Parts: sequence; C-alpha cells; structure tokens
Amino acid sequence: MQLWKRSLAELFGTFWLVFGGCGAAVLATGEAHNTIGWVGVSLAFGLTVLTMAYAIGHISGCHLNPAVSAGLVACGRFKASELVPYVIAQLVGAAAGAGVLYFIANGKPDFVLGGFATNGFAEASPLKYSMGSCFVAEVVLTFMFLLIILGATDKRAPSGFAPLAIGLGLTLIHLIGIPVTNLSVNPARSTGPAMFVGGLAVTQLWLFWIAPLIGGVAAGTVYKLVFEAAGEA
Repeated sequence: MQLWKRSLAELFGTFWLVFGGCGAAVLATGEAHNTIGWVGVSLAFGLTVLTMAYAIGHISGCHLNPAVSAGLVACGRFKASELVPYVIAQLVGAAAGAGVLYFIANGKPDFVLGGFATNGFAEASPLKYSMGSCFVAEVVLTFMFLLIILGATDKRAPSGFAPLAIGLGLTLIHLIGIPVTNLSVNPARSTGPAMFVGGLAVTQLWLFWIAPLIGGVAAGTVYKLVFEAAGEA
C-alpha cells in the first residue's frame, strides 16, 4: 500500500491513542470526579492500541509511536526510509487528539488545564520520582513493550492474537509507570498534550523522547540478534 495511505492510518491511530488514553485521564479522573483511577486509565490506553491494532494493523502495522517505529527499523522489520513520514504522521495525530480533547474538556465551566495528562519527572512526576528513576523506568518499560510487540508479531507466534498481547502489555506497563512518570514510552503521546500545557511539560519533554527511543532501539537490536529466526530479518 502507498506510503501516504499507511501514514494516514498512523495519524488516525495515534489520534485515537492520545484522545482515548489521555481523554480517560483528563475527563474521568480528578479530585471531584475520579471515576476510573489509574487502573482505568491503564486499561484505556491498552484498549486504544488493541482496537487500532485490529483496525489498522493490516494497513500500517499500527506503530502509533516513534519508539516503536525506530525499534522496528533496528530489528529490520521496517524501512528506515519510511521512518520520518511515520513519525510526522504520529505527531500530527497526537497533536490533533490532544486538541480535540482540550476543546471538549474546556467546555466544562470549572475546567482547569492542570497537567492535562502530560508526563514529567521530579516535581512533575505523579509521586515525585527522581529524574534518574524516571529515565530508567521509561527505558526499561519501552524495551519490554517492544519485546512484546516483536514477539507477538513474529511469524512463529500464534496468529491473530498479537493485538491482545500488545494491548494487555501496554495496560501492564501503564500500571507500573503511571505513578512514576504518568507513563509515556511514546514520544508522540508525550508531545501532543505538552503542546497545550507548555512550561515544565515542554522543558522536560526531552526525557520522553530520548528514553523511549533508547529502549525501543535496544529492544529491536536485541530481538534481531538473539531471537529473530535465521533468515527472517
């Protein structure tokens, strides 16, 4: 399929990831209306990926994440020449998802922007974890997420179940990582909401690009060298 069509699918998919996952955090949690809590937000993020994996996985591969795309390049499963168009589409989708969410949330009379589901470390961490702890958490959780993706989509894995494993994997790492960084493992997911919050959310954004990309590329490299079947790369 043409690259622009696959990139457009990535745009829609990343829109759904940010609107659905961050939307659950912004619209359904808070001191006065905490109806789902961190467990519910974790499940919402997992469900966005699971549903999109079935909806567009056969079109674009359903990366929805620059770290996933970079990891797939490192593993030899995605063309490096297509990385930039995919990342641009993911960023546009994330910004659009955050924009629609902001418009809806702003319709509530007492709406306060607050953190707007952004990611952060130190004083911006939900439980005030240090920068070092947050960096390691993002690297390790992205690494494990990519291993799940690469293993579940391997030709030797049971067919048809990859979206379930990936969606549940994302749910699990959110359960671990939300208290630490509000969980990113996805530079696009972090960038979209940060554009509307500004300030600390933007100045700390570097960590949520560098750490996930390190984790993603490391996982792709390890999988290719250690777990990829001979001749499949």
